[in-house]
Amino acid sequence: MKKILLLAIFAAGFSMAVKAQPQVSTSNDPSAPVMKFKVDTLDFGTVMQGTIVEKDFKFTNTGKSPLVITSATGSCHCTVPHFPEEPIAPGKTGIIHVVFDSNGKMGYQLKTATINSNNRDGAVIIYLTGTVNVPPTPAPTGGK
Repeated sequence: MKKILLLAIFAAGFSMAVKAQPQVSTSNDPSAPVMKFKVDTLDFGTVMQGTIVEKDFKFTNTGKSPLVITSATGSCHCTVPHFPEEPIAPGKTGIIHVVFDSNGKMGYQLKTATINSNNRDGAVIIYLTGTVNVPPTPAPTGGK
């Protein structure tokens, strides 16, 4: 009985791990949707630590069928992508809105967002870069 229970737990865990994997190529179907970004890397410049950065990545469905985005995940908890939930028709554009929280970050930053969809070429990765400066520490005031 214990073996059956362990086998069932292992099977359930394995199926969840497989389901969590990003989609790879969907097909070589010439009528499949194609997610084409105008720019896949945006630089937010230099900001002070604690600044919330928001950037929009514009894309077009250059394929011949509707593009359906199923998920978008950031490379860390500080990077959160938001995606359109409605299908993007062929020839139409959409936006992936990425929010980066620089709280606790310093120096050069390279963050990613992985977009999973029925895109012909599988998952797409977009990049957000920039530099986070730490505010200067106030000088101690003298006095006794």
